[in-house]
This record gives sequence, C-alpha cells and structure tokens, in this order.
Amino acid sequence: MAKKLTPKKNNTYSAEKGELAMIEGIIEGSPDAVGVAVIRYDCGCRKMAAVNKSGEPASEIIMYRDHAESICDQCKEDNGSYMRMIKQFIYWNTPEPDEYTKKMIIDKVLGTEQ
Repeated sequence: MAKKLTPKKNNTYSAEKGELAMIEGIIEGSPDAVGVAVIRYDCGCRKMAAVNKSGEPASEIIMYRDHAESICDQCKEDNGSYMRMIKQFIYWNTPEPDEYTKKMIIDKVLGTEQ
C-alpha cells in the first residue's frame, strides 16, 4: 500500500528517519522516479528501488540495514526472501501520479495481493 513517511519531531534516531533519508537520496539520484518501492524484512533490513511512471525500475535495488556496515547474514544468504517480508509500500514523490497510475504501478511492482 502506498504510504508517506514523516520524520518524528524529537531528536532521537528512528528507523523511519533513516529510511526517509535513503528514500530521498534514491529520488535525488533518479530523475525519472515517481516513487520508491520499499520492502521491509523481519530482520530489520530493507530493499528499495526507484520506479518510473511506467512501473519500471528507475534505479538500482539498494539493500541496507540501519546502523550497520552491511545487511544481515540471513539477507546475504537469501537476498531478502519474500517469506520474511513484513511490509511493502511505495513512497510517492511530489507531485504524486494520479490514482489510476499509482494503482498500475503498485500492481506491477508489488503485486495485486496487498
């Protein structure tokens, strides 16, 4: 499901703040991006990639883990198995695409079973 992230108002670090910083960096480096697909895993690792208005990749897939030098051993082994996925969504760049385009991209990138 599509979602907008908002950073928390206090000074403590949160996973969402780190995630938002990564998303903004991906969007900045991907001029054709209309959004960033985000997949969160039960281990704390995340996969992200920019998508264009056709639902095609607009960046390389980036896999990372907050406050770590690399992803976890389990993700290194299985490259982030969908069986361990806990949440997936698209963070939309502004201006957001129309609802029809957003649904088409979500269905193409994340699948129809949300």
